[in-house]
Amino acid sequence: MAADAARAQDLSVAAPHWPVGNAELSLAGVAEGTVFAPRPANGAIASGMLAFDPSLSRTYDTGLSLALSGRFVAADPLSRGRYDGDAIEYLAASAHTGLGKLEVGLTDGAAYQLSILSPTDPKADDAVALEDPRTTFFRDPTGRAVNTMFALRTEVGASSNYAKFVYMTPDVFGVRLALSFTPTEGKELPFLNAGPHLFGRQADLWEAALKYQDTFGPVTLMAYGAVAEGRGEHKLPGQEGTSDLSAGLRADYPVDEDWTASLGGSFRQSNAYGFDINQSWQGGVTRAGHVSGMLAYQAWRASLEYGTGTAGAIAALPRLGLTGWEAALARDIAPGMSVAAGWQKLDYSRAGAGPFFNGAPQLKMDAVFLHLRLSTLDQG
Repeated sequence: MAADAARAQDLSVAAPHWPVGNAELSLAGVAEGTVFAPRPANGAIASGMLAFDPSLSRTYDTGLSLALSGRFVAADPLSRGRYDGDAIEYLAASAHTGLGKLEVGLTDGAAYQLSILSPTDPKADDAVALEDPRTTFFRDPTGRAVNTMFALRTEVGASSNYAKFVYMTPDVFGVRLALSFTPTEGKELPFLNAGPHLFGRQADLWEAALKYQDTFGPVTLMAYGAVAEGRGEHKLPGQEGTSDLSAGLRADYPVDEDWTASLGGSFRQSNAYGFDINQSWQGGVTRAGHVSGMLAYQAWRASLEYGTGTAGAIAALPRLGLTGWEAALARDIAPGMSVAAGWQKLDYSRAGAGPFFNGAPQLKMDAVFLHLRLSTLDQG
C-alpha cells in the first residue's frame, strides 16, 4: 500500500510558488476532458476546459491574510458551466481574519459560495453531474448546449459572478453565515458597468445563506438554506425583481473504516423563468428538485442522481418540464487526478409552443461518458 501511494504521488504536480517581496505568487491549474456518446447525436463526442488560477497572497503575524486571485478559462461550449463562457470567471481581492472573510470583485454570491462549502447533494464527480454540471453532453443544431434553456441547478445562483461584495463568517459551532451585495450585472468593468441592455435586468441583488453541520452519533448531518432578492430595471409590464430561494439536507454514515454512505437532496424556487434572472415575472414560478445517494470506498465513489423541474408558462414563454437521471462511478487515481464514467438521461417537455428541434413536443436524450480531471496541488 505504501508503494502504491508513492507511485500515485509521483503522478501529481504541485502548483509553482514564487516569492514576491513579502508576498507569494502561485499558479494553480485545472484541465478537464470528457468523451461521450450522445443520443440523438449532433456531432459532439468530446468537450473540455483549461483553467489557470493565479494568486498573490500575504499572511501577517496577526493572522490577517490578504489575497488577489483569479481564474482564467478556455472552454468548449459544452464545458462552460454556469458562467456563459466567460474567459475571466473569477477575479477578486479577499481578506481573511478571525472574524471571517471579506471578498470584493468578480466572484460567486454568498449563496453559491456557501453551497460549495456545504454540498448537500452527494455526487461521484461534480463536473459531469446531473445537477449543476460543468460539462453537459447535448447540443442543439445551432451548436448551443441544450441546457441553456433550462438547467437543473438547485442552489441559489442569482448573482452569478457579477462584481460584488461578499462576507462570510467563520464556522462557529457548526454554523456559518454568508452575505453578499451585487450592485449590477456588470462584469466587463466591475462596479462601472450596469450589465446587458435588456428589459428586466437586475440590480441591487442581495443574497444571504446559512449552513449548519454537526454529528449525531455516527451520522454527520449538513443543512443549507439561501435566499436572493433583486430589483428589476427597465421593466416590461409584469416584470419584477428576482426572488430566489433554496434549501438542502445531507446525511453521511460511515459504515466502517472504508465504506461511507451518503444521501441528500435540495430544492429551489424562483420567479425567474428557467432561473434566468432577466426573465423575472410576477406570478412566474420555476421549481427544481434533486435527490442523490453515494457510496464511497477508499478512492472509489458511486452515485445515483434524480432531478426534476418545471418553468411555468408566463407572458409569451411556454411551460418547460425537465427530468433527469444519472449513474456514475469515479476513482481518484492520484492526488489531483481522477476519472469518472457513467450514463445520463435528460428529458425536456414543452407546452404552449411549437416542437423542439427534433420535431416533437418532447426531447429525450441520453449519453454514456468518460471524464478525466487533472489539477495541480497546493503544496505551498
